[in-house]
Amino acid sequence: MNTTKRLEERLTPLLKSIMEKGPAGCACTVVQRGEVIYKETLGYADLEKKKEITPDTIYRIYSMTKVITCVAALMLYEKGLYLLNDPLEEYLPAFKNQQTFRDNNGTKSLSPVTNPILIKDLFTMTSGLTYPGEDTETERQTRTMLENVKRETMDMQALSKGLATIPLEFDPGTRWKYGFSHDVLTALIEVLTGQTVGEFFQKEIFDPLGMIDTSFRITEDKRNRLCTIYDRPEGGALTPNTKTDASYQPGSRYESGGGGLLSTIGDYSQFAQLLAKGGEHEGVRLLSSKTIQLMATNHLNPQQLKDFNWQQLRGYGYGLGVRVMMDPAAGGINSSMGEFGWAGLAGSYMLIDPKEELSVVYMQQMLPSQEPFIHPRLRAAIYGALD
Repeated sequence: MNTTKRLEERLTPLLKSIMEKGPAGCACTVVQRGEVIYKETLGYADLEKKKEITPDTIYRIYSMTKVITCVAALMLYEKGLYLLNDPLEEYLPAFKNQQTFRDNNGTKSLSPVTNPILIKDLFTMTSGLTYPGEDTETERQTRTMLENVKRETMDMQALSKGLATIPLEFDPGTRWKYGFSHDVLTALIEVLTGQTVGEFFQKEIFDPLGMIDTSFRITEDKRNRLCTIYDRPEGGALTPNTKTDASYQPGSRYESGGGGLLSTIGDYSQFAQLLAKGGEHEGVRLLSSKTIQLMATNHLNPQQLKDFNWQQLRGYGYGLGVRVMMDPAAGGINSSMGEFGWAGLAGSYMLIDPKEELSVVYMQQMLPSQEPFIHPRLRAAIYGALD
């Protein structure tokens, strides 16, 4: 039995079972050595209208945007426009004289950082920048800053300057924390290129790869193809979420390199195949294979790896914006050493395996995404079907 047949027999029933208590619909494309070995769309893009998922359904890919942002930034690295160990403040002066919160036996204080944010700290989420939240003073101040603006009126330079006024959660390079690092990397891309990140992505990545439906905003002619995003509380029913889409509308200035892109499974598969094939796909080269190796190498030290302890990422390290398979035994994972990728808030997932020249792209639109349940099972079934 060939790989395609095995994938059809294993993956399709798995996807159908996931949908029973999960998303209204989903899509999955698996490509190996340039050949599509599995391609399926199941269920609904809109339950109420009984509109089915199709190959040209458009999804909010959220943090899968980050991988595109890191590739774009590495394209500029390959041109010698910066070095990974350069201080960020040399390019974004707002980040000079940063402070951090310190806890001395329960007494909170502010003091200057022991070292500046380096550009590599943006790639590796070791900058001390956070997302908004409630757990730490940096998270709370980040939340307050964003509450005082309409996100869609803010561009990446304004976001970056706002974040630069907030004390960091820790000294750069000492810990790992998921946050706005890749959005600040986006601001760096804009400074280095003199273009908005949307313009740079379009010209240097989307147009060359034929990614015709990938953008930061939804145009009127494509609106009917945008998948409905659903909330599904644990044990609950699917209900449409209408609160997430302001930044995608025409006129929005918010081009989040950390989570702002819309895409189709076909478009993102083009990008994924390029990474799986060492930086070149159908005559288009974005990066060298050596740079992709650097991207897909663990950059975290032992303390940072302890911080990077998400349930579904056991066995992985973190490279330049991607998880990286380091220890299959620790994760109970049947993928190759060096397999890498990332996922998105609503459950989208990308896996790249250079050894197998394999790319996997999975799309769904549901909050919470059930990522710890779904993604490891997809990976196990796909690798179980390979020759």
